[in-house]
Amino acid sequence: MDADTVMTVGNEMLWVTLKLAAPILLSVLAAGLVIAMFQAATQINEMTLTFVPKLIVVAMVLVLAGHWMLRLLTDYTRTLFENIPSLIG
Repeated sequence: MDADTVMTVGNEMLWVTLKLAAPILLSVLAAGLVIAMFQAATQINEMTLTFVPKLIVVAMVLVLAGHWMLRLLTDYTRTLFENIPSLIG
């Protein structure tokens, strides 16, 4: 296994990780922005007010995109396992 193969596998792994994390992180970022604007408008500075809506958003994203995320991870793992003989020798 040469350096190009290692870099290719690592690059693929990083892209899959980015694709898996992006829906959750972007939705929580949007929810946090909306909550922060609400807090700024009403001058409510309660720290626990941000936690519950973000938790609900994460749960909704996992329910809606969980199937796609699991399929993406399974496909990557299957491809990686199928390519083990060509990666080793």
